[in-house]
Amino acid sequence: MTIKTFAYGLLALGSAFGLATLAQAEMVLSQVIVDLLPGNPPREDIEVWNDGPERMYVLAEPFEIRAAGTSDEQRVRAGPADQSGILVSPQRLVLAPGERRTIRVAAIGARPSSDSVFRVAIRPVAGAVSADESALKVFVGYDALVIVRPEKFTGDINAMRNGRTLILSNAGNTAQELFEGRQCDSDGINCRTLPAKRLYPGASWEQSLPYETPVSYKSAIGPTIRDRQF
Repeated sequence: MTIKTFAYGLLALGSAFGLATLAQAEMVLSQVIVDLLPGNPPREDIEVWNDGPERMYVLAEPFEIRAAGTSDEQRVRAGPADQSGILVSPQRLVLAPGERRTIRVAAIGARPSSDSVFRVAIRPVAGAVSADESALKVFVGYDALVIVRPEKFTGDINAMRNGRTLILSNAGNTAQELFEGRQCDSDGINCRTLPAKRLYPGASWEQSLPYETPVSYKSAIGPTIRDRQF
């Protein structure tokens, strides 16, 4: 699982020579990955909770991730829902201290032939700052991942070994999560843990290995998990 976070700062000058005080805007999300699998409703809700002592203003902005996981990856602000294929509603929230609200993320239109990948930047934005001296207000937001899966999955991960180098390529039409990677020496001991990776369609991943022995991984598409050996 990959979680990207943002930090946003607002400097409010209450006194030209005073020291800055720090106020933390505390926002909690129920989930940061929305995986819209075939056979399930094409929508999910993210609950947003204001865990701080002050009123919170929240903005939710959708972005399309083109050529995800490749050297050509681009992050582009999503257009209207009927064009981009994603609806985020509401995009602006006001939360009282302790209040919880939901943001609905929905896929619009027919399912794509290959994954559509989005990020929804959910972050607090500046409200009033009151202080007798300089105040620094720090906002921490989240970059929620949204994957809209195709109706049917085709293709798979291809592997190529070159000594202690492993190259994995996703020749399928949907992302796979590789995790619990493990490799042991020729005696089956001195085992090493290998890094996890989400491999998007059309993306490749190269990693150096400690040994020339087989590599084991688990791969997942949603809740479906397989044991793999490369």
